[in-house]
Amino acid sequence: MLIEKIPLWLAETNAYLVAPDGPGGECVLVDAPPDPVAILDRLQFHGLRLVALLSTHGHIDHIGGVKEVVKAQDHPVPVHIHELDRHMLLDPRGTSGSFGQYLGALDVSAPELIEGLDDGQVVRGAGMKFTCLHTPGHTMGSVCLRLDMDDAPPILFSGDHLFAGSIGRTDMAGGSFQALMESMATKIMPLNDDMAVLPGHGPNTTIGRERATNPFIVGMLQGDFDDAPRQWG
Repeated sequence: MLIEKIPLWLAETNAYLVAPDGPGGECVLVDAPPDPVAILDRLQFHGLRLVALLSTHGHIDHIGGVKEVVKAQDHPVPVHIHELDRHMLLDPRGTSGSFGQYLGALDVSAPELIEGLDDGQVVRGAGMKFTCLHTPGHTMGSVCLRLDMDDAPPILFSGDHLFAGSIGRTDMAGGSFQALMESMATKIMPLNDDMAVLPGHGPNTTIGRERATNPFIVGMLQGDFDDAPRQWG
C-alpha cells in the first residue's frame, strides 16, 4: 500500500495520496492545497489513477488545488466535502480573506462533481472504505476520515482537527473551541490508542500519544478546557 504525504503551499498543508495497490493503480487524494502541479506530478510519477478527492474542510490551504487537479484527469472525479463547508469550495477566493491574493492565476472555480461527507457516511474508492467523522470546531464542516482496511490497522486522517501536540485553531469564521473539544471527546477519544493519525499539518502521531501528551486533550480529560495559544493550522 502507498500512502504519500505531500506538504504543500504556504502553510505546508499535507495532501495524502492513498493507493491500496501501490504505484500503477487507483488512488484517493485527501485534501488538495493550492499547488496542483506538485500533486499532478506525484500522480504521474506513481502512475496513479485518481478516483476520488476527499476534503477534510473548506479552508483554502486544503481545497485551493481541487479544481486544477480534477480537471486534469481524463475521467470524472467526485469531490467530497461536508455540506457546512461547501460554500468555501464554491467560492474559494471570496471565503479565504487575505489568502486569496496568493492564489495567483489558479482556476478555483467549483468542480463539476461535488458530493457530501456526512457524519457516519462511508465513501468507497480504489477498493478502500473511508468513514466520515464530523468534527466541527476548526470549521463548522470539518471532518476526520477513518480508513479501514482488511489487512492493516485503521488510519485517521485528522485534517486540522487534531495535530501532534496541538489542535486546530478556532479563531476564524466558523470556529469554536468548545465545539472542537466536544468533537474531540465524542468522536476521537473513543478511538484505539494504537490508531495512526495523519494530520493536515506537521508530523504523524497516534491517538494514544495525543491522549497522554497533548496539552489540550490532557486538559480536557482533567476537566480543564484551557484555550491556550498553541493552536495552529
